[in-house]
Amino acid sequence: MSDASSVIDDLGREGEELDRLVAELGEDGWALATPAAGWTIAHQIAHLAWTDRVALLAVTDPEAFATEVEKALTSPGTWVDEAAREEAARPPAELLTRWREGRAALDRALRQAPPGARFPWYGPPMSTASMATARLMETWAHGLDVADALGVAPAPTARLRHIARLGYRTRDFSHAVHGLPAPADPFRVELLAPTGDVWTYGPDDAPQRVTGPALDFCLLVTRRAHRADLALRAEGPDADRWLDIAQAFAGPPGTGRPPKGAAR
Repeated sequence: MSDASSVIDDLGREGEELDRLVAELGEDGWALATPAAGWTIAHQIAHLAWTDRVALLAVTDPEAFATEVEKALTSPGTWVDEAAREEAARPPAELLTRWREGRAALDRALRQAPPGARFPWYGPPMSTASMATARLMETWAHGLDVADALGVAPAPTARLRHIARLGYRTRDFSHAVHGLPAPADPFRVELLAPTGDVWTYGPDDAPQRVTGPALDFCLLVTRRAHRADLALRAEGPDADRWLDIAQAFAGPPGTGRPPKGAAR
């Protein structure tokens, strides 16, 4: 559980940072539009509250989670928006309380999970550490949308290492959701961390390579920025194609964000 404990701790910190942004907002603040089309700050927190509760079901009640999967299959293109819309209709104080309670319950469940546990999800089953990493990734990404609406620029932290690793590990998944075969050879990824360290993934002699700032890589794999606006470099045609389709989250890829200056 040692590696899981570390990412669970960081998940908690990520949630606390976003909580500080929204805790004192009035109703007008909750209604501010975010970069996600049709989503206000309330929708962003509602989505996190809902996905935390679904993750809790996956960890504690797989049969109930299977029912949630069946619901998703009945409306694969709209179920995420529908869930966010339903939750966002609650009064802000109630929504904030539900999000906080869900975060706390999921934290407890992840910490109490037995060693080697694996949980169902919308993609492949997840370990405790992987589930916590996925929740951290979502919290960070949707937190960026909230910060954008508020005109705030959060400083990148070492917590990005979890998202960067997830982005690297979901290379083949990114190809699959686009109906493409996975590259046969491993890639090398070298990222400059906010701390000044270099995070590396994959064999150092791999001819297909991606290099650049860790923040930019995390923005790319969460589809929070267009590749054209990021300082990422690809060497090799397979690596170059990957940067066009990289995705660290489950579900369809969507349209992504337009380049800066492009009409939304």
